[in-house]
Amino acid sequence: MDLNNKKILVTGGAGFIGSNLVMEIQEKYPRAEITVIDNFSSGHYDNLKGFNGDLIAENIAAINLDKYFAHLDIIFHQAAITDTIFSDYQKIIFENIEGFRNVLKFAISHRADFIYASSSAVYGNIKPPMKVGYGESPLGPYGFSKLITDNIAKKYFDTAKNKIVGLRYFIVYGPREYHKVTETRGSLIWKIYSEMKKGKRPILFGDGQQKRDFVYTKDVIKANLLALGARKNGIFNVGTGKATTFNELVNILNKCLGTNLQPEYMENPYKTTYQYYSEADLSETKEFLGYTPEYDLEGGIKDYLK
Repeated sequence: MDLNNKKILVTGGAGFIGSNLVMEIQEKYPRAEITVIDNFSSGHYDNLKGFNGDLIAENIAAINLDKYFAHLDIIFHQAAITDTIFSDYQKIIFENIEGFRNVLKFAISHRADFIYASSSAVYGNIKPPMKVGYGESPLGPYGFSKLITDNIAKKYFDTAKNKIVGLRYFIVYGPREYHKVTETRGSLIWKIYSEMKKGKRPILFGDGQQKRDFVYTKDVIKANLLALGARKNGIFNVGTGKATTFNELVNILNKCLGTNLQPEYMENPYKTTYQYYSEADLSETKEFLGYTPEYDLEGGIKDYLK
């Protein structure tokens, strides 16, 4: 779809994934009219250096979108509290659900295509490969809030006059996550890389044999743009379809960095809320979005390190 001359809103557009999406649209479609909404609770203005659109610094759970927009063509809803071990569960549930409801309501009433970020956290520890609609069982408030937003969206799939597509991101890594990194936020890849770059041995929980489906930001952005042409409204996984152990991840980073740093292991402090194995079933994503990941883990890391 040609996005030139389209009025586009990206919520959470100063955040990690949102800013990558904003800058990709701006580069590919220079005549697109892009507005970002972000309250900068986790986003950073540095992520938007070079952005030539508008920015609204408000909370999506409280904002009156009709005050700012008479019409939008497309909404990419990326805003959320994404910290999986955020301690204030009431805040994370309220902000994520009511912010979603507010933006979806506007999208439906104004017939704006609505592409939103869900999460593999909705699956918990069910047996992989994980498939939409098969036994979702989130382990914490973040995954729970995302499952509820999916439930809300489902009510409108068959009746809405606009496109509504949810994308369940698996473990995303890539450029512009630097400002997201804290003790509890930021991708595992960035954290391990940062330690290894300093010559330190990476610390892994347990025996390092837990697995994740790591997906590069460029593939996530590709999925968002493909979703605009989805053959049906729905919820779709976005990953690589291949899980990698943390030990294998360290081996790949050693290879890319030219180091030979072996992991140190420690007891997992998050046992009750810890997802041990995630892997996306991409069959419906391929069928209805035409999505195939371009980057395996080693290829994505090499591109990221550039």
